[in-house]
Amino acid sequence: MPLILAPENTELRIVKVMISDEKTKRHLENLGILINRNIIILSRQNGDIIVKVKDGRLAINRETAEKIHVA
Repeated sequence: MPLILAPENTELRIVKVMISDEKTKRHLENLGILINRNIIILSRQNGDIIVKVKDGRLAINRETAEKIHVA
């Protein structure tokens, strides 16, 4: 399911990142958005989400969150 539809406060595993722009994809990888990485959605505001990745927090806009699939 897309990250935007996933439940909050549940540990999720990234299974697919469907971003075609290599620069953006590399940037997300550098921030910890990698396949098989566990993340937790902390909150949502106006379609954007805040996730916990490793020991940090990231804000992800709705458009990008729709392209990250989790299980």
